[in-house]
Formats: sequence, structure tokens, C-alpha cells
Amino acid sequence: MAEVIVKEIKMKATLYKYAVNQWVSQAGEKITDTDKCQLVICFGGKGVFHQIDVYPQLKSIFKNAEVTLCSTAGEIYQETVLEQSLVAVALQFDKSSIATSSVNIKDYQNSYDAGIYLVNKLAKKDLAYIMVFSDGSLVNGSELTKGLNTAAGDILVTGGLAGDDANFKSTLVGLNESPTEGNIIAVGFYGNQLIVKHGSQGGWDMFGLERTITKSEGNVLYEVNNESALDLYKKYLGPDVENLPASALLFPLAITIPGLSEPIVRTILSIDEKNKSMTFAGDIPEGAKVRLMKANFDKIIDASFKAAEKNLIEDHKPDFALLISCVGRKLILGPRTEEEVEAVADVFSNHTPLLGFYSYGEISPFNDAVKCQLHNQTMTITSFYELP
Repeated sequence: MAEVIVKEIKMKATLYKYAVNQWVSQAGEKITDTDKCQLVICFGGKGVFHQIDVYPQLKSIFKNAEVTLCSTAGEIYQETVLEQSLVAVALQFDKSSIATSSVNIKDYQNSYDAGIYLVNKLAKKDLAYIMVFSDGSLVNGSELTKGLNTAAGDILVTGGLAGDDANFKSTLVGLNESPTEGNIIAVGFYGNQLIVKHGSQGGWDMFGLERTITKSEGNVLYEVNNESALDLYKKYLGPDVENLPASALLFPLAITIPGLSEPIVRTILSIDEKNKSMTFAGDIPEGAKVRLMKANFDKIIDASFKAAEKNLIEDHKPDFALLISCVGRKLILGPRTEEEVEAVADVFSNHTPLLGFYSYGEISPFNDAVKCQLHNQTMTITSFYELP
């Protein structure tokens, strides 16, 4: 795509923040006629969605737009990271169009089937890209991405799993209605004038020997090299073992699955002392190779910079960029969290409207691959350019 020359920006993206009981536009190329807006993406804290009936407010402003809503573990608004706020972006295209679909996981036997049906509800002609926001508690993200890939083929798919701060209890997603539990939504983007770029980077350091997963069920890990995975894990944590499961965010696992070119990072959600098991935010298949990882603050921030660089077209900045980072990164970076967002803004020279959220899982292909995967502990960026 580097040879593409963009002479004129056709797409408009305006950022909004909810303040003093109203939506205020504060950044981006202002949309003067809100009736022409085709898509509104809104992120907010679960508690705020329970307090404020957000959807009717947005629909009254953007009468002809598709409206998506997603709860978070923190909201990204330009270079700032917010807590329990409401932020949104309104998108208006000149030569591109969108269509939407939604399903609820409770209506399907598994997340794989839900992913297939979600994509198959979209028309395939001229479909260039699919954006997905999914419930982050009831949906198996690994199985969902398998279903998305089966139905989407070579069409790019990115997105993320909704969050609920660091509570890991329940999440909310909605399409053209107030957000509720169990929903998965897709936005299809159509037309050959739209360029969508993506990048996903982690920045973690691997250490220790590579071992083989010998017993697991879905996202629950029991044995590595025929030994208790939990006991082995504790040996590496040292004094941090006293702070489990919270300290597990500092030491995720790198899983190398046969057939994939790069390892996938998996965050530990909980441990079970009785069964000697560990539950992860994604599947841990038997036969996969595993290594421990540890946080490197500077590398984590630099990874966000590198993910942004993957989104560039020579001599041009995106018309809009969607940032989805993992709640684990936010908890680890603490007061330095905004540095990873600032790193992205630096790459785009502060010319690109940025909106996003901290998630329970990021959906994106590896940087040079086609099929999407569920990631943890990454900064995943999707950017948009519309050609004249």
C-alpha cells in the first residue's frame, strides 16, 4: 500500500465526549451535518451505561447512523486514558458504505457458530473490512475468531472484547439499542476507496525453557510436560506468588500453536488451587509450546509505537485510528499508561483522531497475516483512509 497517493481526505471523523449531560465535539474534522453520519462508535464504563441511557441520546443526534456501544476497562480519547467516562466517534464516508449485524451468544451452542452466523449476515459483495465488538465474559474469544475466519475468508477482521474494568464479571455490547450482556456485533465496510491498515504488538520479554502443554481443556491449563502447570508457574514467580492471581498479570504466557508463525500471548484470569489449574483469556491447546513472559515497561510502550507504524501509508496520516489495548497492560503500566497512547499519537504526528478502549482481548491478524487471532496483552490499532 505504500505506493498509494492520497490527494484529498474524503472521510470525516469527529470525536465526542459526554460532559455536563451533553455530547460535546472536541477533536477531528467536524461533521457539520450529523444526519449524514453513517456510523457512531461509543465506549464507556459499564457503570456509566447502567446510569445513563446512552443510545437514545446518540440516536437523537445522529438520526441515520448505525450506533455501536461497548463497555470497557478504560477509555482512550486522543492522548488520554479515562475511567468510567463516555466517548464516541462519528464517522462520515464519501465513497464507502457500511452494514451491520449482531448476534447473542445465548442463542448459539458455541462461540464458533456465533462468529460464522455474525459474518454470514453481512453481504459479501464489495466487503472490504469487518469490525467486531464482542461480549468479553460469556464469549470464548478464541472460538469466535475461528468462526469469523471461516466465514470471512481473506477479508480483514479486527476488533476486541468488551471490558469491565478489572472486575472480570460481566460486559455490555449493543447495536442500535442499549448495551446488554452476550452480544457480538459486526460492522461491514464496503467499497474500493477505503484502505484499512492494522498493527498489533506486545513488547513482552520471554524467559525460561520452552515446554509442551500436555493437559488442557479450552482455556483451562492443567499440565505442562506432564507436571502441574500451576506448581511450575509458582516456581518462576518467586516472591510474587504471594500476590496471585493479581501478580499473574505481570507474567503472562507465550503460546506457540502449530501452524501459526508467531506466539500468542495469553493472560491468566484465575487459578484453582484445588484442581491445580489456571484459567486464561483464550484457549490453551494441548500440544502447543509455552514459555513464560515478563513485563518490560519501555518495551511495552515501544510496542505501541511499532503497532502504529504498521498503520502508515507513506506521507499520509490516517483519517481515523481505533486503538484497542489490553486491560493487563493498563494494570501493569499504572501511572505510565498514557505513555503508550502518546507513543501512537507521536507516530501520527497528532493529526489523526484517536479513540479506543482497554479490553479483555484484542482481535487482529498477526502483522503480516490474513486470518485474525485473539490476542492478550497487545496494543492493536486499526486505521482508516478513504481515497478521493
